[in-house]
Amino acid sequence: MTDMTVAPRRWIARLTAAAGLLVTVVALLIVPASPASAHAVLSRTSPAASSVVPSGPAEVVLTFSEAVRKVPGKIRVVAPDGSRADRGEPSFDGGVVTIPVDPSGERGTYLVSFRVISADSHPVSGAFTYSVGAPSAAPVDAGDDSRADPVVSTAVKVARFLGYAGLVLLVGPVLVLAALWPSRLSRRGPSRLAWTGLGLVAVATVADLWLQVPYTAGGGLFEVTGEGFSSVLGSTFGAAHLVRLGLLAASAFLLRPLLARPVGRADAIILAVLGGAALLTWPLAGHAAASPAPAVSVVVDAVHLGSMAVWLGGLLMLVVFLLRQADERELGAILPIWSRWAALAVSALLLGGIVQALIEVGNLEALFATTYGRLLLAKVGLFAVVIAVAAYSRQLVRRRTAAQRPVPVRRAVLVELVVTVVVLGLSATLVQTTPARTAVAEPSGTQAGFFTATLSSSLFTLQVELDPAERGNNSMHLYAYTKDNRPQPVVEWRATAALPSAGVEPIEVPLLPLTDNHAYGDINMPAAGDWQLKITVRTSDIDQATVTATVPIR
Repeated sequence: MTDMTVAPRRWIARLTAAAGLLVTVVALLIVPASPASAHAVLSRTSPAASSVVPSGPAEVVLTFSEAVRKVPGKIRVVAPDGSRADRGEPSFDGGVVTIPVDPSGERGTYLVSFRVISADSHPVSGAFTYSVGAPSAAPVDAGDDSRADPVVSTAVKVARFLGYAGLVLLVGPVLVLAALWPSRLSRRGPSRLAWTGLGLVAVATVADLWLQVPYTAGGGLFEVTGEGFSSVLGSTFGAAHLVRLGLLAASAFLLRPLLARPVGRADAIILAVLGGAALLTWPLAGHAAASPAPAVSVVVDAVHLGSMAVWLGGLLMLVVFLLRQADERELGAILPIWSRWAALAVSALLLGGIVQALIEVGNLEALFATTYGRLLLAKVGLFAVVIAVAAYSRQLVRRRTAAQRPVPVRRAVLVELVVTVVVLGLSATLVQTTPARTAVAEPSGTQAGFFTATLSSSLFTLQVELDPAERGNNSMHLYAYTKDNRPQPVVEWRATAALPSAGVEPIEVPLLPLTDNHAYGDINMPAAGDWQLKITVRTSDIDQATVTATVPIR
């Protein structure tokens, strides 16, 4: 192939990549701005929850702490006779949701159930009642199927992990082939690794888009409607993922020549710009875009993710290829350069992690009292192990023993790889976990912590959720399942809460059945301590069982 043939192809690849970048920039500019908060909280309703009004309202108004988006068909007002009392589609104006209601409805208790999407793409659901004229038996929302399937929740985490793994498999080979790869060695192995990484990122991105529909709307893995999918694609989450797919397609044109042979500086710069833009799509679709300082969080999160990909991807190339195939002279030149790169990546990881923690955790209490904080502590602990092993391997490089005796370095790098893969798994879980800053109560009255537990009996498994798990008013959700994780129909619910250490006798918790396996109740816990929840579930005329849980209230 002549240079005259190769040159036009290179220019076509560059123009295609530049066009992809231009489309991405335009898409980012037209994406609607995200509100600067996460996990919106229902702060006020009209009519007020549990209130009795003299006549039927023409509308029900839900006011959230931050702007929310619609989940199609998941906001309902149910009349005392079980029929739908809402009329037409609800309107959304920032954090205010207005539901048109038939004002001429019958007297009695009405049920309002809702499911909306917060700024960080996570669902927020709940229910409350109000009464017209006088209270009556609360109705059941037979159409409430909004609870996410456990398979969907697990699949979301798996997709996120595969996306991170693909990023590592892509970045490592590209970086090493572009700057450190000996010319005498074949590029076939690293090239296959890079294409596998690109494919994994693309598949994970498409899976994220698909899974976001049942995750936010509720339902099973294949319960995806056109309206739900359209809603996801029209959100910031959807736009970020579409932009990522476009950038991957544009990058593929430049990756092909780079993976086959060394390329010029212009191609490398364009590819680096495309890669940097693609990295931004991860934080733009998650907690970072909805943090109190979104611009800082997005940049820091992207640097954090990119540094992890460079470090882990480089380690993978070392242990799989270079330490096995390169000779002593080549390793003597490669390892010192890689050692400096690793040091820079680790420094960026540490700095990014500190800034991230300050923003997402907020205070020391949240670090130890929330699931997010504890996962972050586990991640830091594992990261410390990796740092120690990395320091040992770099010490070997500085002593110039790695080229002569690569086995110790290979073992150290392998340990780094294994532990860092676990860190990636924790990261995939963290992005699906409520940030600690919104899971611990603040003096201003923002959303506090959250208690959840799964209790087992001989008849059923019961998932208990208490929010905000602090002194004062708390909302309780109960979900009953069979032993094979199917919804368990419940005939009767009963629950009490007691605080023996403070002399508080069992308090009856009024429970409202929302579906045949889901009940909701409100309870006031006036004192701090380890409260004892006792829940009795009757599944038939003769079958019932009681389970207990200890809930720490602070």
